[in-house]
Amino acid sequence: MEISIDTLWVLIATAMVMLMQAGFAMVEIGMTRSKNAVNIIMKNFVDFISGTILFWCFGYTLMFGADGNGFIGLGDFFLNENSIDGITAKSSLMFQTVFAATAATIVSGVIAERTKFLTYILISVVITALIYPISGHWIWGGGWLSELGFHDFAGSTVVHSVGAWIGLAGAILVGPRIGKYSKEGKSKVIPGHNISFAALGVFILWFGWFGFNGGSQLAISGEENATAVSHIFLTTNLSAVGGAFVALLISWMRYKKPSLGMTMNGALGGLVAITAGCDIVTPGSALFMGMIAGVALVFAVEFIDKKLKIDDPVGAISVHGVCGALGTIMVGIFATDGGLINGGGASLLTTQLIGVGTVMVWAFSLGFIVFFIAKKTIGIRVSREEEEKGLDITEHGEQAYN
Repeated sequence: MEISIDTLWVLIATAMVMLMQAGFAMVEIGMTRSKNAVNIIMKNFVDFISGTILFWCFGYTLMFGADGNGFIGLGDFFLNENSIDGITAKSSLMFQTVFAATAATIVSGVIAERTKFLTYILISVVITALIYPISGHWIWGGGWLSELGFHDFAGSTVVHSVGAWIGLAGAILVGPRIGKYSKEGKSKVIPGHNISFAALGVFILWFGWFGFNGGSQLAISGEENATAVSHIFLTTNLSAVGGAFVALLISWMRYKKPSLGMTMNGALGGLVAITAGCDIVTPGSALFMGMIAGVALVFAVEFIDKKLKIDDPVGAISVHGVCGALGTIMVGIFATDGGLINGGGASLLTTQLIGVGTVMVWAFSLGFIVFFIAKKTIGIRVSREEEEKGLDITEHGEQAYN
């Protein structure tokens, strides 16, 4: 009975996380121009298609294979194991598959509106089959970071930062959209075409995050698991609210008007930040962590856009990269057992810093190499004429709106 209940919960959580693909699509569509909507939707389909096939073929084994070592997992590919260990093996595969697809789809938003569709497919394949599973093995598959005591419960670093750092590499190499920066280097706003779509996407993501974090308990039967999942739901929600509230206030003070875009990204930043430690921080700490993420989000978006001159149409580098890294580091400060403010000393904090830094270097470096190879071979950017017409017509021959 416990195995049945736990497996059912993991599969429900899997379905909730799969729905986040729709959330990501809606956010990206809403925050970009209507002429690229089909292209963005297609990329989100490709993420899930490639993620499902490649993670079943190779990724799951490279990440969780018991015959590997501290760097990479090894074992039988094409998982077809029916054995039961808490939950069925195939339900574990499904749950981890939707996580892999999430890491890949983050890249889509960063390089939206100017990247070749074929190139994106190849990048998504490499992420799902290689980059994500190997660093994931270090943390979740019994690898060297897990042996150090690194804690990332549901993937602030494993999933979100990995996608963001790869996206950062891509954004640097593909360059900004036409018209994003003036000749003097001043940033210009390129407004999205439907903020309502983006808001709906954020609420879908918020809903899915309860499965993302709560499902990572991998069990719900019995008082201990039920209490843990309830706690995770609470900390997840409080951090999201904290991030949204602070981003709203700061944007109101800085821009003289409350910004819906910043508020929505603040909520997402809070969700990303709490994902690493949602199981081992108090509700009060979760709210405070979300508020810190909200502050970081606003200033990171401005810094990346105006100072670094990196064009990120949806703010994904700030939301998933900056807030993901910050949230993972804050585990070393706020964890009830081992956290700096709770008498645990600096040991856990040091480990968190090592893990965040290592994964950042890994994901950015591999992402840069893959994008660079693509740039020198098949190319990564569409032509000026294609970009101005829109990728829907030039890449797919169809439009989202008729």
